[in-house]
Amino acid sequence: MKYRLPDKFTQIIFIVLAVLCLTPFISSPIALLLGFLMTNLLYNPFKAHTGKVVKWLLKIAVVGLGFGMDLNHTLAVGKEGLLLTVLSISTTLILGYFIGKALHINRAISYLISSGTAICGGSAIAAVSAVVQAKEKQISIALGVVFFLNAVALLVFPMLGHALNLSQADFGLWSAIAIHDTSSVVGAALAYGEEALDIAVTVKLARALWIIPLSILTMFFFRGETGKIKIPWFILLFVGAVILSSYVHLPDFIVTGIPFLSKKLLVLTLFLVGAGLSIQSIKESGFQPILLGLSLWITISVTSLAYILYL
Repeated sequence: MKYRLPDKFTQIIFIVLAVLCLTPFISSPIALLLGFLMTNLLYNPFKAHTGKVVKWLLKIAVVGLGFGMDLNHTLAVGKEGLLLTVLSISTTLILGYFIGKALHINRAISYLISSGTAICGGSAIAAVSAVVQAKEKQISIALGVVFFLNAVALLVFPMLGHALNLSQADFGLWSAIAIHDTSSVVGAALAYGEEALDIAVTVKLARALWIIPLSILTMFFFRGETGKIKIPWFILLFVGAVILSSYVHLPDFIVTGIPFLSKKLLVLTLFLVGAGLSIQSIKESGFQPILLGLSLWITISVTSLAYILYL
């Protein structure tokens, strides 16, 4: 139940919680939970702005992480995850098509959820929704399903990783493949360890590039008039930051300071992501789309983990 405090008090509480997320006392899963509790017990006084802020903070933070990475290591990790990425994306899209038909889910909604699960959550949904000219309600349902599962993954994956005694490398690769949105991938990996974070960010951003061929494929799949394709250009900045860090002798405050600040910004970003996830939006998603998203998520999580551990 929400309590309607005066706007000033709610704004102060929100700002205090946001500032706390920049301190060492709040981890990434706790930040997401705080945001969720804030918006569902009270309300989000900055609802009109948090969505845009999340997009910019995530891009800035990810680019900042690039200054703490080594290119040779990055390429090795990206190559290792390439086959798994291709297999997981194609499998998810094919399964999503057939499960969506079996559940009699609207074709656009089914495709948006499948795309978000296959590649990078909200970013993929935003990209292909422009191509299929999805309606606002269809987009909100798909985003609601994906963001809900993102929140669950952020809390559950680190615990599962420790329970299964996964190495930093295995967990980083698994989280990048099996968790939808970049923010939750980074949050889960950040909670697991430094090496897991480096690997997760690298593989996830390489995976995000598949938005481009997916958008092109979508044009033919839906055979309608297309809108503007949104390409995640910030990935090029991330690559540039990695190259600079690897081949240019940069001052210590850049190679250590910027990645440190970026990690703090990511925790804040997750608080804002949680603040945008309401119980009402989850309810409005309906049972069938959630069942589709859950089925795809469990399938990709189990199969990718088996691939990482046994192949």
